Amino acid sequence: MAEPDKAAAGTPEEIAAAAAAAEALRPIIIVKKIIVEDGHAGAHGGAWKIALADMMTAMMAFFLLMWLLGASNEDKRKSVADYFRPTSHSQIAFGELAGSNGLFGGKSIIDPDGFPFTAKQTALLERLTPQAQGGPGESFGSSKEENNKDGPSDQDPGKATGSGSPGEGGGGGSPGQKQDKENFDKVEKEIKQKLSESPQFDKIKDQVSITREKDGLRIEVIDKADFAMYSSGGAEMGSKAAALMAEVTKTLKPLPNKLSIRGHTDSMGFAPDSMRNNWTLSTERADATRQFMQSQGIAGNRFSRIEGVADTNPKVPGNAADPRNRRVSITVLNQ
Repeated sequence: MAEPDKAAAGTPEEIAAAAAAAEALRPIIIVKKIIVEDGHAGAHGGAWKIALADMMTAMMAFFLLMWLLGASNEDKRKSVADYFRPTSHSQIAFGELAGSNGLFGGKSIIDPDGFPFTAKQTALLERLTPQAQGGPGESFGSSKEENNKDGPSDQDPGKATGSGSPGEGGGGGSPGQKQDKENFDKVEKEIKQKLSESPQFDKIKDQVSITREKDGLRIEVIDKADFAMYSSGGAEMGSKAAALMAEVTKTLKPLPNKLSIRGHTDSMGFAPDSMRNNWTLSTERADATRQFMQSQGIAGNRFSRIEGVADTNPKVPGNAADPRNRRVSITVLNQ
């Protein structure tokens, strides 16, 4: 019976070989011990990245502000400052209106009386403002329509001084506006009277148009089919137009107001190989009018602006080639 067991166990060499194979197949486990020193890992964290990002954002905002201040002129900076300057309606003691005035004091931390007057904003806040039971009396924290209505308040300097356009409420305007209104009425009356009384202007008196506009009094000499102020394609004033402009100049000469002259043309263009166009033509005619008026006694420093707009502003928009689109506009500017 011992022989089969010995055969089953194998020889010592076979047993040693099997043990060596089993040892070679055993997994190798390596244990590493990491020692972390106290206070050393903090330098490798991410907190410094947040601080750096905040600093870079602040620097970018600062340099952008400096660039905007340097790129804007004094008028723009003043406009921005005036925009953020509080008005008389917003200069209210919030301690009496907001909820910080004592326990349950005030009606709301965003009481509508503390905002600039505007009907839409007031209406919105009337619906959103909570109504507290405690706090000051009925006169505090309530958004009354008369306190927030659109328009100037009683403290508005414009209302106190009575400034306004001539002929409207508020004292009739400033002395300069009153004087301009009187001068413009006189100029319009004199020009119409001279044109109606002189026989030489009988056929062209309807070609003079006088209009009140926001910049002043505009006097236009308009061409028609049988009357042209200047020669075709040129800036030489005709005899009838010169006589007409002489009368207009006599009327405008005593005034202190500055003058603006604008030339207009129709859509008829020049030859393709020509160095001139309607822009140069309208400018030449406007300057020719200035030279004529200056030769008639108007000082050169009274001319504020000379410009030509070609055919971009026709009097008859439906027909760009209409002769009435050729005209010269003389605006007596407000003082």
